[in-house]
Amino acid sequence: MTAVVETEGLTKFYGKRRGLEDLTLQIRPGEVFGYLGPNGAGKTTTLRMLLDVIRPTRGTVRVLGSDPRDASIRRRIGYLPGELALEGREKAGEYLRFLAGVRGGVAAGRVEGLAERLEADLSVTMGKLSKGNKQKVGLIQAFMHEPELLILDEPTSGLDPLVQQEFLAMVREARAAGGTVLMSSHVLAEVEHVSDRVGIVRSGRLVAVEDVVALREKAVRRVEFHFDAPVPEEAFRDLPGVRDLKVEGASVSCTIDGRPDALVKAAARFTVVHMVSAEPDLEEIFLTYYSEDVQHARAGA
Repeated sequence: MTAVVETEGLTKFYGKRRGLEDLTLQIRPGEVFGYLGPNGAGKTTTLRMLLDVIRPTRGTVRVLGSDPRDASIRRRIGYLPGELALEGREKAGEYLRFLAGVRGGVAAGRVEGLAERLEADLSVTMGKLSKGNKQKVGLIQAFMHEPELLILDEPTSGLDPLVQQEFLAMVREARAAGGTVLMSSHVLAEVEHVSDRVGIVRSGRLVAVEDVVALREKAVRRVEFHFDAPVPEEAFRDLPGVRDLKVEGASVSCTIDGRPDALVKAAARFTVVHMVSAEPDLEEIFLTYYSEDVQHARAGA
């Protein structure tokens, strides 16, 4: 299956300053790929090279099977820039209708439907749009022509929580329709519930690419069992992945690394009346990449 986005050794320097170095990455058809990292990590530089807004210092990049310089692929892409400049006296609805014509037209009612979902007022002139409403207009223009590839740079910036949830629903629908989404963010919560895979970039280098489901399986979680009668500690001692075990009468608490299969089977030998399992904190996993893996990599370089 041909990758929708494929880079090899992609590098961009601004003079002596590194924007991005040696990015080798494939994004598969029909997946949502979260591109994560702090501000200034190289996320926007990557997206701009995919769109031929800037040219790489070295390395190769292909988007939808073509060189980004190929103008014929532009209509097949929806793009939301991180810094959206919308100015002038033109009304937002007029601006969107103009873009729709440039892209060969959109389905009837599509713009209005998206505006309703995002609670965007298209009667306001561009120069008077608030930051949040500019972001909504930017999202509408990215989604309205149902592109094969969506490239979204910090897409929820300025949106209130309810609109953020509607946006995430739009991302899921785009994936269900066969589209591919590349979404950059410095906030994990924006992407973790919709992404199939995530890439972590720091200081201009890709430090990890992980499957979200696999990350959750590897995550550390806190588990508590409450039974109808006291249980023996030895029934839970030395189980694989179990740490910080504490048995007090009819309650058992511990930390579990990875899959809890052995712990669940041990608990099933007794009558469980209540169980609490804290959701794995993926934020901690990514912070581990930032604070430990990257530092070790730099030390060994």
